[in-house]
Amino acid sequence: MKRLELGVGGMSCAACSARVERALKGVGGVESASVNLAAERANIVYDEKATGEAALKKAVKDAGYNPFDLTERAKAEMAAKKANEKRDMRRRLIFAAVFGIPLFYIAMAPMIKGLEHALPRFIDPEYNTLNYALAELILVIPILIAGRRFYRSGFKALWLKSPNMDSLIAVSTLAATLYSIYGVIKIANGDMHAMHSLYFESAGMIIVLIQFGKYLETLSKGRTGDAIKKLMSLAPDTARVMRNGAEVELSAKDVMMGDTVVLKPGERVSVDGTIVSGRTSVNEAMLTGESMPVDKEIGDKVYAGTINGEGAVLFTATGVGADTALGRIVHMVEEAQGSKAPIARMADAVAAYFVPAVGGVAILAFILWLVFARDFALAVRVFISVLVIACPCALGLATPTAIMVAAGRGAELGILVKSGEALETAGKVNAVMLDKTGTVTTGSPVVTDIITAPGADETAALTLAAAAEKQSEHPLAKAILAAAEQRSITVPDAEGFKASAGHGVDCTVNGTHIVMGSTRLMREQGIANPLEEKAAALSADGKTPIYMAADGKLTALFAVADAIKPDAAEAIRLLKEMNVKLVMLTGDNSLTAKAVAAKVGIDEVRSEVLPGDKAGEVARLQNMGYTVAMVGDGVNDAPALVKADTGIAMGSGTDVAIDNSDVVLIKSDLKSLVRSLKLSKKTVRTLYENIAIAVGTVVLLLIGLFAGYIHMSIGMLIHEASILVVILNAMRLLIHNKKEN
Repeated sequence: MKRLELGVGGMSCAACSARVERALKGVGGVESASVNLAAERANIVYDEKATGEAALKKAVKDAGYNPFDLTERAKAEMAAKKANEKRDMRRRLIFAAVFGIPLFYIAMAPMIKGLEHALPRFIDPEYNTLNYALAELILVIPILIAGRRFYRSGFKALWLKSPNMDSLIAVSTLAATLYSIYGVIKIANGDMHAMHSLYFESAGMIIVLIQFGKYLETLSKGRTGDAIKKLMSLAPDTARVMRNGAEVELSAKDVMMGDTVVLKPGERVSVDGTIVSGRTSVNEAMLTGESMPVDKEIGDKVYAGTINGEGAVLFTATGVGADTALGRIVHMVEEAQGSKAPIARMADAVAAYFVPAVGGVAILAFILWLVFARDFALAVRVFISVLVIACPCALGLATPTAIMVAAGRGAELGILVKSGEALETAGKVNAVMLDKTGTVTTGSPVVTDIITAPGADETAALTLAAAAEKQSEHPLAKAILAAAEQRSITVPDAEGFKASAGHGVDCTVNGTHIVMGSTRLMREQGIANPLEEKAAALSADGKTPIYMAADGKLTALFAVADAIKPDAAEAIRLLKEMNVKLVMLTGDNSLTAKAVAAKVGIDEVRSEVLPGDKAGEVARLQNMGYTVAMVGDGVNDAPALVKADTGIAMGSGTDVAIDNSDVVLIKSDLKSLVRSLKLSKKTVRTLYENIAIAVGTVVLLLIGLFAGYIHMSIGMLIHEASILVVILNAMRLLIHNKKEN
């Protein structure tokens, strides 16, 4: 089986994406097809022996849409096109509203008590009926021109025997306009009663309101950033390899499996490999999200995109190009970005039945009235009434309005929502996976404990330690320097500074020989260690111990840890009250991970997890039936963020994590996570309420129309009142969580 990701242009609603899916699935040899409306992509799995790309593209084209290859150039062109379309949509909306508002006022003022004679005399229907009718006609024409997209799309879909919501809008507004023009002609011939057959305002307001809804929907959609480019940029363009006994610099793309790669201090690793000579410490934060450098020696793995510390090593290339850990992350991100959101299934179902059902009812009503009433004008009026009354204005606004309000309220609470789908899906979340570093913890190592040997002074020990670490770029060294700065300690300069990669530092401070580092370094130096048991206890508590010896005698023990965020424990408690399953994922060691989890109240921990495995952990919970939210901040979290039903990134996280998330917690605190899930759940309830109001109103109006209790003008007022109810219901989200904020 072969996978194909294909761009699809020209889709406007869920009915369109559903049609493309059906067309692709109808091609022999296609095992599965999923079309993402927002991303304008189709993911297809097919048997290349039975069919090919040409046949798949033809199926999309025959369905009435534009297939295109997702090349880098095509993606750039599509992004530019979407930006232009958004600007054009805004201009068309403003243009239509400029004419729509006076049109509505002119049409409705004579029907409202107290406003019967509010219009100027020359267009007052009581005195100048023809001018009144012509004024409406003149005002509706530019509105119809502004909404020409609906006519192109709608009638094209009808021609292809696959009506969508644009079809319903196009037929109803055109029919209302043509019937109203017929009324104008009758008025011009002296039939003043025909003014009651003018439905220009219905046609115009449908276009204005639907355009408004479409624009809100566009604003609510998340934008795909340049995350892939950022990921790819993590790996250097060049590498140094040994060829024929000499060091040669060449393009990273030309590195071959088995090549011996030279890695110097401070350089970024070009390809995956295994160390064969030397030792160092490697900053894998861009890959694993963990702030602590990882000690590396012969036999250990190094990964493309990570940053080498102070050691120089040789390693054998074991993964190049797309086969590196970074390359696999890129692939997973691309694959996840093109996948279809589960929430789209409901929209597809509504679109699949609502539009043709309304059209069918309108046609049936026309036939019945024509046959039994034998009145063509009445049959036409009923046909138009059904289409106008049943036109899904409220349904079109139900989702985007609620999403817009919820997104605005979320911003007030420090929650940036990148798409409407994110809010909808997050409302169904019942499992949350939390990255440790930068999510549960601050992501910045700090000195938590200073234990001195008998007779040693703590301030003096910290002064010597800060001086020894002053020239080091190691994060642990920076934590010790920060501790000295907090105490306003003047740090002297060190002499003869020498760093031992993965072990520690060696220098002289004011004539005192200082050695700082791990337990192994103390043993190698033959320094007695009476604090070893305390160091073990610190490790069990999730802290990293650093020894300092002065002139061959152990003086102090420093404990460095990634501090837990102050609100973490309380947020975890609130999440548990919401019956949310909690899992902490981390690339850190098991001892530290369990210690951190115990402090905040998380029961399930997955430690020493690689980036690809994080996405697998998300899939594991999804396969168990959970709707999963992933919360992270690092590059390593990107595959899991896009794999999850809802990806949530910390605002302080990497650009890649933020770009690949659905929700960003601007305040970078876990209380914001709780607020986001509660807001999402309330939004989902509002969405279902709005859909029920929109559909229920249409059904009741149709029943009233056929029973003879509702005239088209009254029905239109009720219809537009349902739009107001939908908007007001959505506005209730503005008061969400007011007490807390």
